[in-house]
Amino acid sequence: MVLQLRISGIHHDVLQQHLLTEDGKEAMAVALCGRFQQEGLSILTVHDITLIPHNECYTREWDQLCWPTERIIPYFEKVSKSNFAILKIHSHPGGYDQFSDVDDRSDHEFFDSVFGWSGNNHPHASAVMLPRGKIFGRFFFEDLHHEPINKISIASDVLHQYHNGAVTGIDEFALRTVQTFGEKTYSALKAMTVGVVGCSGTGSPVIEQLMRLGVGKLVVIDPDTVEFKNLNRILYTTVEDAKGSIPKIKVVKRTASITGLGTKVSGFQNNLYDDLKVLQALIPCDAIFGCMDSVDGRYLLNQLCSFYLIPYFDLGVKLEADGLGGITKICATVHFLQPGKSSLLTRNVYSIEDVRAAGQYRRNPQQYEELKKEAYIKNVNVDNPAVISVNMQIASHAINEFLNRVHPYKSDPPETYAASTIDMTEGYIVNGSEKDFKEDAYLRRKIGRGDMIPFLEMPELS
Repeated sequence: MVLQLRISGIHHDVLQQHLLTEDGKEAMAVALCGRFQQEGLSILTVHDITLIPHNECYTREWDQLCWPTERIIPYFEKVSKSNFAILKIHSHPGGYDQFSDVDDRSDHEFFDSVFGWSGNNHPHASAVMLPRGKIFGRFFFEDLHHEPINKISIASDVLHQYHNGAVTGIDEFALRTVQTFGEKTYSALKAMTVGVVGCSGTGSPVIEQLMRLGVGKLVVIDPDTVEFKNLNRILYTTVEDAKGSIPKIKVVKRTASITGLGTKVSGFQNNLYDDLKVLQALIPCDAIFGCMDSVDGRYLLNQLCSFYLIPYFDLGVKLEADGLGGITKICATVHFLQPGKSSLLTRNVYSIEDVRAAGQYRRNPQQYEELKKEAYIKNVNVDNPAVISVNMQIASHAINEFLNRVHPYKSDPPETYAASTIDMTEGYIVNGSEKDFKEDAYLRRKIGRGDMIPFLEMPELS
């Protein structure tokens, strides 16, 4: 079984400040975690943290720690009544990168108690934070045997991933990527699973670049088939594809197979709201690109990424027409959304009324198509006039933002690029920092919530 732990940047910062102290002594925190379980995969997502005050510890030295558990009794009670997990995390300020004998005895005693409270036999976890914030850990199972965590992900301004066993080997086609961003970055990309929702205008060039960069696996989702009007912007589509109404995801799979660069592709010809399995296929992703213009779809992805701690890149293109057959404005925006901070809703990309209206229109296909047109281009009664040059520019910008968070390379820190708007008509780029936007109070409370009924607190999905 593949075992993973996910932590938001917000919680990682809190843990780092508490666990790594100037006195050089160990410190302790306990987290309540949500879960995602599927065959062969178990993910814990940090939902809430209780810091054990240093002055309450019975013993606190550079190599050992003894602490009271009274503060986390509410966690035990929640574990007994729900599907939550408990993560015990302490520090090794001296940098010792293994569990010590003292850790072994402490964990065995602690998780024996946890399973006594637990209402099921699902695993819990123990982890250690090293200087500079690196984390390693292990899952504990009901019989108290433990297994190492395969991957620990931090969804912050920078996308940190710590693997138990590095991905090795450089493919010859990737030498230029390594030359530009380094072997570590290429190894990170090779180990990643990336979701792309929407395989048309912006999605197609996003997929192409991810594949050429050597991303290990893609999960692509698009309900539609190729039409003649798509041929001006979907890479590698043919007239025969349009004649045969070939599914767009089939084109992506065919391209990956013919290209032969090693990226594995799994695809779903579904709308996000059609089948819960489609959303569950996105949860294992290390990052998600939203390449669609539907308000309710973007809202749903923002919810999913918050509940399961997935970094989310949202791409939007807007064209305004003069009503006479011409275009007066072309602009596009890339939003990077990290769990627990601002959302597309609080950034005023849409309103909750727009979300409700889109949901109503989705249930009426004819009216929904009209809404999509109106959301995409204003003041003109024609189909979406997307063209490859516009879409490729915004797709490239999004990929470069993604790379800047895997391997920061810009002169300004990544947090200053929470949103980037490209005005192609006026010829300028405006960047927005995360602190320029309002926190989404609802999603802040739901970070790392994981599996629950109803799914994402949305009865429609259950």
